[in-house]
Amino acid sequence: MKKKDVIGIDVSKLTIDAYVKLAQVHAKFSNDNKGFRQLVKWIKKHTDCQIEELLICFETTGMYSLQLASFLSQINIDFVMENPIQIKRSMGLVRGKDDYVDSQRIAEYAYMRKENLKHTKLPSEELIKVQNLLAIRERMVRQKAGYQASLGEYKRVLVQQQQKDLFLLLNNMISALKKQILKADKTLIEIIQSNEELMKTYTLLTSIKGIGIILAANILVTTICFTKFNDSRKYACYCGTAPFKYSSGTSIKGRTKVSQMANKKMKALFNLAALSAIRHDPELKLYFDKRKANGANGMSTINIIRNKIIHRVFAVIKRGTPYVVMAKYAA
Repeated sequence: MKKKDVIGIDVSKLTIDAYVKLAQVHAKFSNDNKGFRQLVKWIKKHTDCQIEELLICFETTGMYSLQLASFLSQINIDFVMENPIQIKRSMGLVRGKDDYVDSQRIAEYAYMRKENLKHTKLPSEELIKVQNLLAIRERMVRQKAGYQASLGEYKRVLVQQQQKDLFLLLNNMISALKKQILKADKTLIEIIQSNEELMKTYTLLTSIKGIGIILAANILVTTICFTKFNDSRKYACYCGTAPFKYSSGTSIKGRTKVSQMANKKMKALFNLAALSAIRHDPELKLYFDKRKANGANGMSTINIIRNKIIHRVFAVIKRGTPYVVMAKYAA
């Protein structure tokens, strides 16, 4: 149904600011279910449109916006969770920061594009669990790396025999985090196995050399089980591995390079996948060695392999069968 009115919402940790575009009214509510129910009553009071004719737009702010999205899904109100950078860049020159003004700008952004914006559909309950668990796991990995770095520094400058308690404490912390990370990996598998669609897709992904449990789980989350992206080039852009030209007229002739506007975590994970694939995939190892022998740039070659892996990902999903290493069948 055609959308007639738009509500822009600026989401904060404890509150949400809402702005109705046509009525040009603003109000603030608590960022919880009580506040959301008050929000719906307030919207109905300030618009003549039917619920089906309304569109709510707000920025993706992680856990702070997830509860609102879940509530709107339950009561069947269409909404769009938009990339904050997309909205910010559409505003032109902006000075200062104010929640009321931000909600108004979000409403104006969505109203101008209401016919073209793709309505957000929340992932399955299991996929949300995977997303949350990956976030906690990433935090534990960073903490473990921090403790290991501290341990290395202390070993360099202190005598272990004189600081036994300190070294014991650090080793215990590292050991505990290692155990919890392994437990998180096990739980990830159990959650994925509980959903038939996730498990089928996960099996296809891990059939590709270089893709393990963490990268596969992150691909499931970032593609929303391949409902958000259906094209490998678009996903490569999202991950920051797709190269773009940099030239203008006759004076600017820059080299082709990747964009810095990307999901840096996914780019790093695909980098690890490429390094692993070079060691374990005969086809990619041969490709890497040939380019290296011809004097090609090493990072450029790594990026090509990252893109090859992304293309393989979308190929096996589209085909619905595991990846087959053809090099072993070569004569």
